[in-house]
Amino acid sequence: MTEQNTRLGILLMVATTVVFSAQDAISRHLASQYSVFMVVMIRFWFFAAFVTLMAARVPGGVRAAVRTHLPGVQIFRGALLVAEVVVMVVAFTKLGLVESHAVFTCYPLLVAALSGPVLGEKVGWRRWTAIGIGFVGVLIILEPGVTVFSPWALVPLVSAFMFALYGLLTRYVARRDAASVSFFWTGIAGAVAITGPGLWFWQPMSGPDWAWMALLCCTGALGHWLLIRAFEVAEASAIQPFAFLQLVFASILGTTIFGDRLEPNVVLGAVVVVSAGVFTLWRARVKKAAIVGPSALP
Repeated sequence: MTEQNTRLGILLMVATTVVFSAQDAISRHLASQYSVFMVVMIRFWFFAAFVTLMAARVPGGVRAAVRTHLPGVQIFRGALLVAEVVVMVVAFTKLGLVESHAVFTCYPLLVAALSGPVLGEKVGWRRWTAIGIGFVGVLIILEPGVTVFSPWALVPLVSAFMFALYGLLTRYVARRDAASVSFFWTGIAGAVAITGPGLWFWQPMSGPDWAWMALLCCTGALGHWLLIRAFEVAEASAIQPFAFLQLVFASILGTTIFGDRLEPNVVLGAVVVVSAGVFTLWRARVKKAAIVGPSALP
């Protein structure tokens, strides 16, 4: 990779975090008025149409995208992602964007911790130390035993665990399936999984909120397109740390639009979690450089 491509990848990743933060804000607005299942269902219907269109544009078309060596795992991945989205949107409505994202930022630590049992990867003492420090940060955010603890505070932590498992399963299927195949199955399996609950909890939606729904669908498609482009032009380990900026942008939207408060413990805990997460990503990059050689990394 060239330095220019890495810079472009960073810019695309930053743009991705902005778009996904806007998507989260819209999701919170709609889910506070309508069923979370219905909102996520419509979003994934659009997502399924988007991945089908993307698949049709690559060599082999949709027929090639359907061919997977691991159909069971691919279906589970899609269902897991849509369930994670539902859980996270519930967290937005119960806790707000700031606290939800502050807790959710621990997912890279969960990826590192679970990479051993799921993928058989070795996690050294440095990363285990960072994982431990990161979860101290989560405890700082949650403040168990200091204030009246709300069970809702655990919801974004559950979402982070689900997203980490989804990410590890994505790496697992990448050993046999192309990225375009995994992307296609994510959208289709997720849409199928959420359709039953979404239709069961269907509610009439006002005209203005249909406009917000359309914008939510567009931000979802745009965010995923930007993310795909970012990973196409730059090494994942070089740009992944910039994904933490979503916490910053989501916090800005949460405080300015929804009146969320930046509590000192949340800020301090988020700094600890993000620092630990960046360290684990850096250590993964160092280990990869040791295996493939420094010249293979940007």
